[in-house]
Amino acid sequence: MSKFVSERVQAIPPSGIRKFFDIAATMDDVISLGIGEPDFTSPQPVIEAGIEALRRGETHYTSNNGLIELRESVAQYVSSLYHIDYNPENEILVSVGVSEALYLVGGATLNPGDEVIIPEPCFVSYAPEVMLAGGVPVMIPTYFEEDFQVTAQDIEKAITNKTKAILLGYPNNPTGAVLTRQRLLEIAAVAEKHDLLVISDEIYDRLTYGIEHTNFATLPNMRERTVVLSGLSKSHAMTGWRIGFALAPPEIVAGMRKIHQYSIMSAPTVSQYAAIEALKQEDAVQEMRNEYDRRRKLLVGGLNELGLDCFEPRGAFYAFPRITVTGMDDNEFAEKLLMEEKVAVVPGSAFGKSGTGFVRACYATSYEELEEALERLRNFMERHG
Repeated sequence: MSKFVSERVQAIPPSGIRKFFDIAATMDDVISLGIGEPDFTSPQPVIEAGIEALRRGETHYTSNNGLIELRESVAQYVSSLYHIDYNPENEILVSVGVSEALYLVGGATLNPGDEVIIPEPCFVSYAPEVMLAGGVPVMIPTYFEEDFQVTAQDIEKAITNKTKAILLGYPNNPTGAVLTRQRLLEIAAVAEKHDLLVISDEIYDRLTYGIEHTNFATLPNMRERTVVLSGLSKSHAMTGWRIGFALAPPEIVAGMRKIHQYSIMSAPTVSQYAAIEALKQEDAVQEMRNEYDRRRKLLVGGLNELGLDCFEPRGAFYAFPRITVTGMDDNEFAEKLLMEEKVAVVPGSAFGKSGTGFVRACYATSYEELEEALERLRNFMERHG
């Protein structure tokens, strides 16, 4: 490593996801259950809104916080879903996806050495983002037997005099787990008792199945100590538009904006105009969610039939089967499955130690491809199961 690269960056491991994507990209006839993005194209009215914005010449910077029209639309959208009100003037920030929003909230709230409690398995960027902000990630495991739902007791056991925040990601990537309202209430009580900030990544909030999503800030006494991160990438099939948003008390939004204005300036202007239209596309969101649910039932049922134990994921678009019956670890399983049957999955250990022995399979691909993937998995398990 070059002497010019900082120790902080050197300490961050490369993403465990990329390896298998890179290999799969060199192969033909691969069915990818790896990449976590919708296979749907953005709704046509959203695309038309982006094109029309370009034709109007909307090619300039916006406010650092984002277009006021978009922030007003976000406020109305969140209010209609969760009956909580945010001031679009100073409590909403439009970001370049939730990934940037997470970077901003870490930089705005963490002092060097502050600890952030993070349940795992979790999205690969959580711990690195905390480290980049100068904080210390404190990882706590969740378990298959508990449907990968973190408990308030486990969080409280990890609290020290250096703990500043709890970072939650539910509905969860990679497991598909959703926290029950009762567990969220118990976690909220711990946050209040110990005077902690809660950072709640709710990018998959619209993708739940048979269970209602609870916006963390709506819990008693949580609004003033919660930063809710969300966006349009997953629910509205808009990953490439890069539009996320943060909802938080004014002083935290002001801190996030300060970093945002020096590093990014503003989220892409055309994308912001498209996002205004996207927030009107409720029918499209429902149609996509219904199709994900249909695929979810196919994949989870098929995995269990093959002896790859899979709890029922109630959110996002991932299944997280246990593969230890094969005698392989998750990295070996993923590599052999890709090489022998051309099906790409991601080793669970890429998402933390408690993901070891599992793989993530994304069902944001067509029903027909999922059927073919299960057939290839059947062939694989006949040899290795």
